[in-house]
Amino acid sequence: MAGKRKDSKGRVLRKGESQRKNGTYDYRFTDKNKKTHSIYAKTLNELRVKEKEIERDLSDGIDYSAGEQTVTELVDRYMSLKCKLRNNSLRAYSSSINRIHEDAFGKRRIKDIKKSDAQAWFIQLHDNGLKRNTIGIIKTVIQPAFEMAVDDDAIRKNPFRFNLSELLPDDEQKRVALSKAQQERYLHFVAEHGSGKYYDDIVILLETGLRVSELYGITVSDVDLIKRRVKIQRQLCRTAERPYFVCPPKTENGIRSIPLSDAACKAFMHAIANRPKPKVEMVIDGYGRFLFLDSYERPKVAMNLENYMRGMMKKYRKLYGDSLPTVSPHVLRHTFCTNLQEAGLDFRCVQAIMGHSEPNVTMRYTHLDDEYIDRSFRAALAQ
Repeated sequence: MAGKRKDSKGRVLRKGESQRKNGTYDYRFTDKNKKTHSIYAKTLNELRVKEKEIERDLSDGIDYSAGEQTVTELVDRYMSLKCKLRNNSLRAYSSSINRIHEDAFGKRRIKDIKKSDAQAWFIQLHDNGLKRNTIGIIKTVIQPAFEMAVDDDAIRKNPFRFNLSELLPDDEQKRVALSKAQQERYLHFVAEHGSGKYYDDIVILLETGLRVSELYGITVSDVDLIKRRVKIQRQLCRTAERPYFVCPPKTENGIRSIPLSDAACKAFMHAIANRPKPKVEMVIDGYGRFLFLDSYERPKVAMNLENYMRGMMKKYRKLYGDSLPTVSPHVLRHTFCTNLQEAGLDFRCVQAIMGHSEPNVTMRYTHLDDEYIDRSFRAALAQ
């Protein structure tokens, strides 16, 4: 017994335990990779609670060293393995990754993150002004990263495995489809007050349901006014790092041929006839003669139309108040989908035209107004 080490209170210290000069305690141990670590505690009881956790982890094959990496390091490693992500997805995720890098939460060790810590962080982000949808994008990055850490035996549980809707209120502005009257009112306003620069673009979006990046990926040869169809084969995109690049449509079903209405044909015909004739055609990733060019004779990108439509909404509200919902390129896409449904088009045709990968996505894009529901109800009763 004389050879056993004791602390200042006469308690026997176990193997690896020691008391420091300031009265605190430390415990030294070797992980499964033969690397030595030390943990510290103010009291011996607190130290031994930590020892039990470490012994349990080591017994279960948890890699203590891997758990020492920070949240940022884990997310970066996870993203380095996601080589199949499309450019647009990478662009959306890059904003979330930057937030993680800039936040103090990103500097914490992953083994120290509990479920309550993850939830508290999301609540803090929401209190600081982030919308639930934005936080949801962060979650789509960080949750699978932590799942990878679980699979790699770096941590025992994934602290981000919870439902965000049960934690934060739904504060997103709901996208709505425009009624027939609202569509006419908006187009009339754009024609009267919009200088004509984007009128054809807006009509085509409303009459085809294209994503705006698909619209600006159209080349002159993609439009067949004789067969009254337009081929959708690519998106024209832009990021801060890359001013222009071509990528495939959002889903495999996104490569499609869309029939054109009279209004769409007229808008395409006008766009082709009035397309500037640049001295040098810009070629992007092997593609040239993009149909829609800006005032500098460069291909338009989504940001151009989005900024224009935001400006038009400000002008409309200043003149007429809130008699129209906010109109964006994506609202036009929702409206087109709803118009097809109201016209009675076969659901599978609607899905194909929209380029949706799953039927439930098409359902989310459909917004039937009260007037249509009332007409359909009375027509059914009359049969």
